[in-house]
Amino acid sequence: MSLFLIILPVLIVFSIGFIGQKCIGFDIKSISTAALYLMSPFLAFRTFYTTPLTKDFLYIAIFAITLTVVLFLCTWAISTLLKASRSEFSAMILGAVFMNSGNYGAPVVLFALGAAGFDIAVIIMVLQSLLMNSLGIFFASIGGSQKATIQQSIQKVLRMPLIYAALAGITLEFYHITIPKTVMDGVSLVAEASIPTVMLVLGMQLAAISAKKVDYRLVSVVSIIRIILSPILAAVILSFMPLSSLIKTVLIIQSAMPAAANTTMIALQFDTEPDLVSFTTFVTTIISIVSIPVVLYFLGI
Repeated sequence: MSLFLIILPVLIVFSIGFIGQKCIGFDIKSISTAALYLMSPFLAFRTFYTTPLTKDFLYIAIFAITLTVVLFLCTWAISTLLKASRSEFSAMILGAVFMNSGNYGAPVVLFALGAAGFDIAVIIMVLQSLLMNSLGIFFASIGGSQKATIQQSIQKVLRMPLIYAALAGITLEFYHITIPKTVMDGVSLVAEASIPTVMLVLGMQLAAISAKKVDYRLVSVVSIIRIILSPILAAVILSFMPLSSLIKTVLIIQSAMPAAANTTMIALQFDTEPDLVSFTTFVTTIISIVSIPVVLYFLGI
């Protein structure tokens, strides 16, 4: 029951977006564009600016990249066997590779392991955000309705303000450059608005999806990869890394999170099977209400 109370606020925000779309109706793409281009860069900047760069950070970065690559290869192999289309493959990548480590994973870690674990969760959240807004956008562009070429997709990634905001945050933190508190207060206002906005967009998209457009076979496969395979692969990768048991526990918990809500926003932006991506996020989020306690049990929490 206590764990459910941690998850409940996330479900409430999803529900508000769902009800709002059903009762009022919004231009979902406009809202998602604002969140992607105006709000998320401030969140990335603040997170990197306030996250100290340590040796553990390097190992966590190696873990995040390795897990992303392995999950990509698994998804590619399975999508090939299932003869998924280009757009379906891109949608599967968005759902299977990128986990909801921020607005879902971080609160769960805080509840399970306290402040020390939460600090680690923030680091992986930042790295996942960077990967999602580079590789995720690349594959979304490749599989989008405009059928962009590889070069065009790379150009779209390079135009994403979040990447430059993250680099600016890392640079200022590395050189210990202090930003005036009043300026950071303004940055924080926009940053804190980004997460609930993205969650509202997911709820709205869930209200607008058409079930007949969703390939339940692909949803099932992606859900298995995200909920079951991902934490198992994470445990294997971490067994080769010189990290503390606390860090390893946090990373395994984060790897078991459902598909990231941000992937729906990206899929909407590039029209990359948004119904499939949003429904996968919905399904994995519902399953996680049961699967997360199971993972915590096996981790001895």
